[in-house]
Amino acid sequence: MKRPVGNYCIPSSAYVHIPFCRRRCYYCDFPISVVGDGKKGDNFSPIQEYVEIVCQEVNITKSFCQPLKTIFFGGGTPSLLSVNQLSLILDSLEKKFGIVANAEISIEMDPGTFDLEQVQGYQSLGVNRVSLGVQGFQDDLLKICGRSHNVSDIYKAVNILHQAGIINFSIDLISGLPHQTLEQWQTSLEIGIALCPTHISSYDLVVEPVTAFGRYYKPGHTPLPTDEIAAQMYRMAQQLISNSGYEHYEISNYAKRGYQCSHNRVYWENHLYYGFGMGAASYLEGQRFTRPRTRKKYYQWVLSFQGYSLDNQGIKASSQDFLLETLMLRFRLAEGVHLSKLSREFGQKTLENLLIYLHPYQQLGWVELINQNGVATPFSDNQKLPIEGYLRLTDPEGFLFSNTVLSTLFSKISNSIHMDS
Repeated sequence: MKRPVGNYCIPSSAYVHIPFCRRRCYYCDFPISVVGDGKKGDNFSPIQEYVEIVCQEVNITKSFCQPLKTIFFGGGTPSLLSVNQLSLILDSLEKKFGIVANAEISIEMDPGTFDLEQVQGYQSLGVNRVSLGVQGFQDDLLKICGRSHNVSDIYKAVNILHQAGIINFSIDLISGLPHQTLEQWQTSLEIGIALCPTHISSYDLVVEPVTAFGRYYKPGHTPLPTDEIAAQMYRMAQQLISNSGYEHYEISNYAKRGYQCSHNRVYWENHLYYGFGMGAASYLEGQRFTRPRTRKKYYQWVLSFQGYSLDNQGIKASSQDFLLETLMLRFRLAEGVHLSKLSREFGQKTLENLLIYLHPYQQLGWVELINQNGVATPFSDNQKLPIEGYLRLTDPEGFLFSNTVLSTLFSKISNSIHMDS
């Protein structure tokens, strides 16, 4: 197998993790620090301390001399930051790497944690995209999830965004919640669409073992919806959102034309990126590295590496890892795997093997080959792939069963490489 040359590109994206939350949602296994109600960046000194450490990490990280095109503040609840604190981080990024004039600067915000003045302050710093953590439009379900907001807060938050002139905003919704019915899910979808966001993320609940839900519930058992109901929820979301003028461009994401999340596409296209903050991951010079998941250990780590490049401490990806990551991430996208690019990076033999591995799923209607004219073309398991065109999962069935397809690819490719070696 060929070793990819250049490892995609020079990084031009940065993720900044802001770990503070009013409370921990019952499905959340992210690295966060719970601060309680009423605590924000302008009245809670630990947030200021954290911001200063993040700025220090930025300052001592190796620069690859290309300005940032996308910046994403995730969490946690980044909207707990004051305008001045957000400014400090953006100033550090600007001084260290530079930021292009039309950069996509996104921030996750929770309803009930911001006002109009704060949003306008964020805008003055260059923030031009907001991801709003809605999750649902039923107060009882929000309470079951441990969310700190209610439905009234959602409407107030959207109204603030409209007043501020924030056109590019996304809402997050979750299906498969405990006690959630198909009717409730349909209502959440319909109300969410009616709010006219430019982007909608629709996630299926994953019960992680270290979460409160992981202690309370077992996957597939009541009060969680059955697998059949969860599948119906996915199909319902695909139909309602797609029929409302949104492009289903990634397994869980829909966007109006021109409003796909450029930052998240960096991950799905397996490009390089900087990561900053507690628990954040970076991918630089072919290495992936995740920072410590507690503030104390993260602070110690930053201080201990002062004056060094923090991003040379990770794990170097092998050719096999690179191939598997590329397939796993690219198959999340509607366009799937581009054949010409895959051929250049991994060779024609890899493409031919893909046909053999994926042929059974083509017969199930989960995978399709799109030729250079954009037409779906049947393929057999003993033919050569064309240079142009792409392989993709079908929508919605292929996306729905993506885990089955990808697990087969991982197993087949791993065994094939092991035998070849």
